[in-house]
Amino acid sequence: MIYMDNAATTKITDSVLREMMPYLTDYYGNASSIYSLGQKSRAAIENSRIKIANILNVKPSEIYFTSSGSESDNWAIKETIKKGEVNHIISSKIEHPAVLNSLKYLQNKGHKIDLLDVDEYGFVNLDELREKITENTNLVSVMYANNEIGTIEPIDEIAKICSEKGVLFHTDAVQAFGNLKVDLSNKNIDMCSMSGHKIGAPKGIGLLYIKDGTKINSFINGGSQERDKRASTENVASIVGLAKAIEDVYNDLDKNREYTTNLRDYTLDKLLNIDGVVLNGPRENRLPGNINISIKNMKPQTLVQYLDMFDIFVSQGSACAAGSIEPSYVLSAIGRNSDLSLSTIRISLNSSNTKEECDFVVEKIKDAVNKFSIR
Repeated sequence: MIYMDNAATTKITDSVLREMMPYLTDYYGNASSIYSLGQKSRAAIENSRIKIANILNVKPSEIYFTSSGSESDNWAIKETIKKGEVNHIISSKIEHPAVLNSLKYLQNKGHKIDLLDVDEYGFVNLDELREKITENTNLVSVMYANNEIGTIEPIDEIAKICSEKGVLFHTDAVQAFGNLKVDLSNKNIDMCSMSGHKIGAPKGIGLLYIKDGTKINSFINGGSQERDKRASTENVASIVGLAKAIEDVYNDLDKNREYTTNLRDYTLDKLLNIDGVVLNGPRENRLPGNINISIKNMKPQTLVQYLDMFDIFVSQGSACAAGSIEPSYVLSAIGRNSDLSLSTIRISLNSSNTKEECDFVVEKIKDAVNKFSIR
């Protein structure tokens, strides 16, 4: 099996699974219980919070556990609005659906939403951001790195602009986290969303960093978990697994980033030698493992299914909705025409992939182009 869809999800690592197992078997108590079994769970949660905070250079009180990156995005966007007022929120046209659909929800409630354009490589325009911010703007949300084309946005500059203007800044770092050093000691970032299943932790666990002093309402009402901010019995084993995954990826971050970047460039150079292959997104300032290509006159479903016959797993680049294929809104935003947008696949590598695997995948893509491209 050759798995090259790590931007969609990753396998739980052995070290993470080992760390989680005691909390799935022996220490299964509810962390809100006062007896010793429950307090072992409570200690595991708080120790995980401290571990993560130390790695990210923030306070433990600023880490809130959630079920996913999508929940974190929803929380940051929907619960920082000022009640009873028309709020103004600025984002970009290439955000994850968790952000865009949250903004659409608020727009339908009467709030004002502005979406920044991006250039041909997916970078937001900082001058446009400055122009869009008004005295009524209360939140800017721009992703750290794009999940489709891998563009790494100028987050430090965006955060500085927001800070100077007195506007809250949230960034969705789900794709960046584990691939880049997301250091939240930059105090201009007010909120940051992350997810476990992109970095070797299980699905169903994420976090939202909320800088102390940020005014934000509870997203899930109920009990007093997460300091009265996020009700729900805690997913102890997954929280422990998330902390271990973060520890592991940060211990090897520089080495794995260099390896994966070199592997990406090696593979991309070979792919660009195939007739009709076009790169989407930038060569530089790109996520280490991200390869997003359009192949002229090739149906991506055909290619993905052909690769699947050889136990090669990559992602179809365009979105399926209600049984029909529609162009990717991200590719449309960077100026790709519908033909190219509908001929796209995404390959996402990590440090577990090898040159030998990449050579085999390139060979099979070349075979598919020769066999199935529409002339």
